[in-house]
Amino acid sequence: MTFSAQHSGLSAPSADALVLSAELQALIRSEITAAGGWISFANFMQLALYAPGLGYYSAGSRKLGPAGDFITAPELSPLFGRALARQLAGVLGKDSPDIIELGAGSGALAETVLMELSTLDCLPRKYLILEPSADLRQRQQSRFARSMPQMINRIDWLDTLPETFSGVLLGNEVLDAIPVHRIRKEDGLINELGVGMRGENLHWVTQSVTGELAAKAAGLALPDDYETELNPTSEALIRDLGSRLIRGVLLFIDYGFPAHEYYHPHRNRGTLMCHYRHQAHVDPFLWVGLQDITAHVDFSAIARAGADSGMELLGYVSQAQFLINCGITELLAEVPATDVTRYAPFAAQAQKLLSPAEMGELFKVIALGREIPQPLLGFCNGDKSRALYPVPL
Repeated sequence: MTFSAQHSGLSAPSADALVLSAELQALIRSEITAAGGWISFANFMQLALYAPGLGYYSAGSRKLGPAGDFITAPELSPLFGRALARQLAGVLGKDSPDIIELGAGSGALAETVLMELSTLDCLPRKYLILEPSADLRQRQQSRFARSMPQMINRIDWLDTLPETFSGVLLGNEVLDAIPVHRIRKEDGLINELGVGMRGENLHWVTQSVTGELAAKAAGLALPDDYETELNPTSEALIRDLGSRLIRGVLLFIDYGFPAHEYYHPHRNRGTLMCHYRHQAHVDPFLWVGLQDITAHVDFSAIARAGADSGMELLGYVSQAQFLINCGITELLAEVPATDVTRYAPFAAQAQKLLSPAEMGELFKVIALGREIPQPLLGFCNGDKSRALYPVPL
């Protein structure tokens, strides 16, 4: 795609990166041609993010941290992982079952959690990572071998989910990266926004919505001139995880809303967002494979999918409330405020994690589980589970 004035605030990628992007676009064009001129946006997003060797998460460039395109809470501060570990310790207890992390990214969360659980004398039997990106898996392995070799025998990588498991499954900024379908309502009719071609360029093309997607869209009572996302794949993932869980907790941290906020009339262009070099924009066809593509999470749909598989909703809070409940302020207080050189950076990190203007309110934490009799620490105050019901679908 040609670099245009609407993207003038973004720095153009290197020539080598543009070559990879061109290869991926050629692959996507071939998929469109084979499908008769149209593919769903979910199909496009799957290829753009995960096509082997070419997709955003499958190629070798650095994605996370200051040198990448965005920064997640675990990279921002060890306070995040240390506070989260307090919640995990309460679930693991003396039985020390496994922890499974979906999409461990740079490995920062696993590293901090394991070190804190070691301090708390509550290490899991195994820390299992399901990482679809071969590049990220290699980065994680190198990181752990360098930073905590004493833990390396406790960490394993999975190619598929186990048939059954007990313990805790973690997903930090995982659900937002699951490919979404896009729909548009106009003149009383709902269509699906997919991807076609205009010459060599990719562009939006609509076609009639059908099947399960049509039923979901019809249940939303959307106003006219309204675009939004549906994510049946994330709901299917939750139901699948629920069918495998014997005893334990699924814990997801991500940005999103309850359904009544997600599909609010004023949010009439949905939540789709792209990230490149710490700048956000809304053009998914720019530099395909070189930028992240995400959508916010409908937490009501996630809660309902959990209930469909027999799990209990154990809590839903903002990230700020969750971290406060888990003792982040006490962790911050371990460094004397009079030691300005050490304290000031941690205080600034905590501010970003907790502030409503930063990550504190936009990010939410949801827990689903089975056979967990005791209340969870992270949801002991400020639980907003009732905001997720009634779900609209």
